[in-house]
Amino acid sequence: MLSSNIFAFLAIFGNAVSIAYASDADSLQDLCVALPSSGVKVNGFPCKNEANVTAADFFFDGLAKPGVINNTVGSVVTAANVEKIPGLNTLGVSFARIDYKAGGLNPPHTHPRATEIVFVLEGELDVGFITTANKLISKKIKQGEIFVFPKGLLHFQKNNGDEPAAVIAAFNSQLPGTLSIAAALFTSTPTVPDDVLTQTLQVGTKEIEKIKTKLAPKKT
Repeated sequence: MLSSNIFAFLAIFGNAVSIAYASDADSLQDLCVALPSSGVKVNGFPCKNEANVTAADFFFDGLAKPGVINNTVGSVVTAANVEKIPGLNTLGVSFARIDYKAGGLNPPHTHPRATEIVFVLEGELDVGFITTANKLISKKIKQGEIFVFPKGLLHFQKNNGDEPAAVIAAFNSQLPGTLSIAAALFTSTPTVPDDVLTQTLQVGTKEIEKIKTKLAPKKT
């Protein structure tokens, strides 16, 4: 379980991200609890009737324990965004917990709507991001340390240790979005044409089909 000191730190940490790197539009009211069931499409979610707002709209306990990892990359992300906490609507901040097995990887991806800052709860990670000049900025981080991934840039985290690792991530968006490079290229709907992939990656069609097979969602 996280200590009360860490929870207090994360509260301050999240507020600082929201203030210093505001990304989402500024709120024009005290609160706007999300009401996805309305079916209205706006830049964010329409507001729940304030008379029906409760403390539950601002509460989530899903980051208190490790997520269950049952995939081949060896990591799992537990999001605490507006889809889980309706009260985050228009507030421009969200969290996530990322857990890694020994050797686990959070594969290269981007967040198109947010800067990300991670605080290591346990373990050690090799992390990095790539600039638009194709420069890799990377570092090994350990428990209690912080690393920042600038908005929109390709980044990753890898646990090269023998023990599990975990981080809390904060974002300056209520719904930062995640674009996984491998998934985007090989599992999109409709699919990216093979000739685009073969020419881009300089490999043959057989290699492309092999990758698609490995990345295809498992049938249950």
